[in-house]
Amino acid sequence: MSTANIDPELQPVLEAFAGVALDFTAGGLQQMRDTVRTMLDSVPSRRPASVLVEDIRVPGPAGDPDVVLRVYRPGAMSASAPVLYWMHGGGMVMGSFDMDDALLVGAVEQMGLAAVSVDYRLAPEHPDPAPVEDCYAGLVWTAANAADYGLDPQRIAVGGVSAGGGLAAGTALLARDRGGPPLRFQLLLEPMLDDRAITNSSTAYEGSVVWDRNDNRFGWTSLLGTRVGTEDVSAYAAPARATDLAGLPPAWVDVGEVETFRDESINYAQNLLTAGVSTELHVYPGAFHGFDLIAPDSVVAREAWRLRWAALARALGLPPRRDERDLR
Repeated sequence: MSTANIDPELQPVLEAFAGVALDFTAGGLQQMRDTVRTMLDSVPSRRPASVLVEDIRVPGPAGDPDVVLRVYRPGAMSASAPVLYWMHGGGMVMGSFDMDDALLVGAVEQMGLAAVSVDYRLAPEHPDPAPVEDCYAGLVWTAANAADYGLDPQRIAVGGVSAGGGLAAGTALLARDRGGPPLRFQLLLEPMLDDRAITNSSTAYEGSVVWDRNDNRFGWTSLLGTRVGTEDVSAYAAPARATDLAGLPPAWVDVGEVETFRDESINYAQNLLTAGVSTELHVYPGAFHGFDLIAPDSVVAREAWRLRWAALARALGLPPRRDERDLR
């Protein structure tokens, strides 16, 4: 599939990114993880006095290690704060909750909500169901202990980008099916939803966009092993496989026009709507995967974040933010 539709403002960024050596193979994974860790360590942490940040170790899934959560709270609260329960990206194989530290600090500072970010285990060392079960265990703890941290357990949204978006969708399914914490909203940003590679966009891009079909195959195979693409895959791992989406919380789904996850994101949004779930879908013209993080000052990225945060504020009953530019 052609990438001729790339937004002209994003084209130079994509070309520069193409020069970065990313080896999504078993042999190259550790080096990529180390590179990401070095990049994160080089960025000064911004922790304003108006935002309280605390790492907490909580019980993990039964029989598994504890899960570490990072809790972000407004320093001054007159009432219980609604919560964005967040899952980071990284293709299921890399990254940590440090990746989105600045993003969540900004959200808490500007919107008056609280955020809880989960440092779930990564594949292939910890294959399915470890990542989504870690996310669900952290959600259960957050709801059960909300009052101790000034959080409102009746106003919890789940959200994430890329792999985190897929995990957010899977966590919402688990919460519904297990009678877990009530959720107000799903914020699914460029979500990783389908291991089967059966859509046009999932097979079309190779070597021309961020997270192409080969990267995607590596991520899913790392998570699922020999089960990838077979019938032996749970909808909690690959939410696009879910046959019943009724009863899920309202959703926001967005995706770039020129990316691997485009069609599965559109299909998931359509299936949510068919199931009676209030859903808003956005496809950003000319955008590739990760455009909002790689080119945050572009016009399309600014607009994407403005729309996303506005939707979250509405869902959680919060007033509009002062300035969307402060929140990236």
